[in-house]
Amino acid sequence: MTNPRILPLQGVENFRDYGGYVVRGGRIASGQLFRAAHQARATPADLAAMAALNLATVVDLRRPRERDNDPSLRHDGFSAEVIQCDLGDQTEAPHVAFLRETDLTPESARAFFLDYYDKAPFEPRHLELFGRYFAALAAGAGPVLIHCTAGKDRTGLLAALTHHILGVHADDLREDYLLTNVAARVDERLPMITEALEKSLGQRPSETAVRAFLGVDATYLDAAFASIEARSGSVDAYLDAIGADAAAREAIRARLIR
Repeated sequence: MTNPRILPLQGVENFRDYGGYVVRGGRIASGQLFRAAHQARATPADLAAMAALNLATVVDLRRPRERDNDPSLRHDGFSAEVIQCDLGDQTEAPHVAFLRETDLTPESARAFFLDYYDKAPFEPRHLELFGRYFAALAAGAGPVLIHCTAGKDRTGLLAALTHHILGVHADDLREDYLLTNVAARVDERLPMITEALEKSLGQRPSETAVRAFLGVDATYLDAAFASIEARSGSVDAYLDAIGADAAAREAIRARLIR
């Protein structure tokens, strides 16, 4: 992983800077916007690297049960504001239920993700978390880390909405979303994850299905934005509804575009 955006941590997958893009009026600041998978297996070296980022806010997009199963590790002196949400019940994550209950074919995996991305922007938990995140960005307290379990779907959607606000070109927005397929080491981890799933589920999932759960596809993000436009009228109208109104968006741009 030689991409300069990717922080090559040992126990935290998909950790990277999603700033730095050229936009109208300048460039998004680097070192202010970070995204990642969970930090439950962070090594001491990983924690030291994260401490050096001077994070002011951490947005944990996971469900309560996910947080309980994989509690985040913190470095000594950690003082960032943690934004999380307890809305919803303690049921397992949808992708876990899918892996356990379905046939794990390429077709079923694709259908699952298209349906997930169609609904994800309007999950009550996400509406609250996204709104609080954008409020934190507008307030400008300092560097922000957003993460979920794998750092690719919920996190990818929120990063893409941020890029929309900041005026990132559509090609760069997609490129950043698809960088998960490199940063999450999909090809490297594929055999190990396939074997683990076969052992735990009693059936061997297709390579395509496993790849779908480790990586991302641009059509999934397209589905989320299509859902937003269909239900809200526009992305900006959606942002207005969650509290990231025109004034907040301008404050975010003023803070992050240099």
